[in-house]
Amino acid sequence: MEDGRRDRSEDGGGGDDGGEMAGKKQRSFWKELPILVGIALLLALLIKTFLLQAFSIPSDSMQNTLQRGDRVLVDKLTPWFGGEPERGEVVVFHDPGGWLGDTGATETGAVAGGVQKVLSFIGLMPSAEEKDLIKRVIGVGGDTVECAKDGAVRVNGKALDETDYLYPGSTPCGDKPFGPVTIPDGRIWVMGDNRQNSLDSRYHQNLPGAGTVSVDEVVGRAVVVAWPVNRWQGLPVPGTFDQPALNAAGAAAPVALGFAGAVPLVLWRRRRLIAREFPVSPQGRESAAEKAQPGG
Repeated sequence: MEDGRRDRSEDGGGGDDGGEMAGKKQRSFWKELPILVGIALLLALLIKTFLLQAFSIPSDSMQNTLQRGDRVLVDKLTPWFGGEPERGEVVVFHDPGGWLGDTGATETGAVAGGVQKVLSFIGLMPSAEEKDLIKRVIGVGGDTVECAKDGAVRVNGKALDETDYLYPGSTPCGDKPFGPVTIPDGRIWVMGDNRQNSLDSRYHQNLPGAGTVSVDEVVGRAVVVAWPVNRWQGLPVPGTFDQPALNAAGAAAPVALGFAGAVPLVLWRRRRLIAREFPVSPQGRESAAEKAQPGG
């Protein structure tokens, strides 16, 4: 009997302890869940602020590279370390002022608006308040860009081969020739890939900045199309922007200035070396002066 009671007590006690432990584990999970959610939101916020942020494509101005409704991931880390946009990159930037006009606020329900604010805060949706644009960088500070009506876009006199990314049937600038325009330092010239459907730098030359965008307004470079899944692809810099000739004009000025500054320095140093090797005493200078006089 004692053995039976002991067996039943051990079995029953074990079952009760197991139930209590299971309850404790379940309660522990629900207590930890808010902490896990908070950590996840904090990580998402840090990623959005310093690393990557998702943006939605609102128009057809970048077809066929980007389609309306695509979601792109934008690299925000490089600008934090002082990196500036380069030719050929697709970048997201804030409205420099007057590019988008007064579009007005989009009417949404209270619940939908609240959800969008939360998701945009952590970087999963674009903000309804922010006015951002996405274009391709054609020229950077110091470049001269231009395009005749039936010609190609030229950067520092070199024609770009844009067939890889221009929208089929689109011309480089047939609808809006421009230039030559010299881009100030710290600014960029941007254009859409669908040139006949893109209000880009060409159309805002009457505004402050003369159509150029400050690098301070650039959010970051779009590096990949993340959504929809069937359009997953990277956004590399087209090969035409790797032409060495594009940098020739920009490199010539610093080299010329370097030579101009070096020549006086070299001449001064040479005079000092000669003076050290062939010193002339005051008497020698007087003798030389006497010899130089007529009849001396």
